[in-house]
Amino acid sequence: MAIFKKPPFRGNADKKRDMPEGLWHKCIGCGEVIHELELKKSLRVCPHCNHHFTLSAPERIDSITDPGTFDETEKGMASVDTLDFKGYKDKLTKYQKLTGLSEAIITGRGKIIGHPVVLAVMDFRFLGASMGSVVGEKITRAIELATKEKTAIIIVSASGGARMHEGILSLMQMAKTSGALAVHDRAGLPFISVLTHPTTGGVTASFATLGDMILAEPGCMIGFAGPRVIKETTHQELPEGFQTAEFMHKHGLVDMIVERREMRDRLASILGYLLP
Repeated sequence: MAIFKKPPFRGNADKKRDMPEGLWHKCIGCGEVIHELELKKSLRVCPHCNHHFTLSAPERIDSITDPGTFDETEKGMASVDTLDFKGYKDKLTKYQKLTGLSEAIITGRGKIIGHPVVLAVMDFRFLGASMGSVVGEKITRAIELATKEKTAIIIVSASGGARMHEGILSLMQMAKTSGALAVHDRAGLPFISVLTHPTTGGVTASFATLGDMILAEPGCMIGFAGPRVIKETTHQELPEGFQTAEFMHKHGLVDMIVERREMRDRLASILGYLLP
């Protein structure tokens, strides 16, 4: 009977609903779909399973510093293609437009619940926060500034390692940053290293693991080579949870695991002990 027939669809098949990109996010930890506003309110931590999403450097700085106290340094410093590596200039331009940053790190002075500090915060969105000449130079200058002003240096790491586009110039940054930290240490001043997902390669093998206190976010990956590379090289089964923050904490590399929403208070507490 005609009464039971489904009426024809009269909508425009070519018309798409206006749905802004990035409005919803699927958590890789539990599979739940989370609205951007809810995620932003929780500092990009899943309210269902506590999975820590990647945080940009500006978001990170806002989450741990007192409002209005952060003063960026070395803002205009940007990389150049010294080795004439194919496509490198285009990649730099692309990620500068994508992130609004000149490089993969932001440095500057700030206060954390009243405690003056110098901060260096890496941003994984910019070429995987790989460490090239500018990243290493900005970190070194931040350390030297903290030494000069007799205050603590806090470095928040999130990196895929050295930047292959700059060859040996990139690898040199490992020694340079470590040397600046040695001078800072001889001055009796603290370095707090905060490891986030992921912290790997030359960054792990240099300044990231030299902290007087090493903090890590839950579940973040910490290591030099990736687990697949290690497994293929050693031909052995890797332990459960290998290269996670929890595994590193259990084996003594990490001093404490701190959730993102508690990071500001924990840093202030540590600064209160180390620089009363």
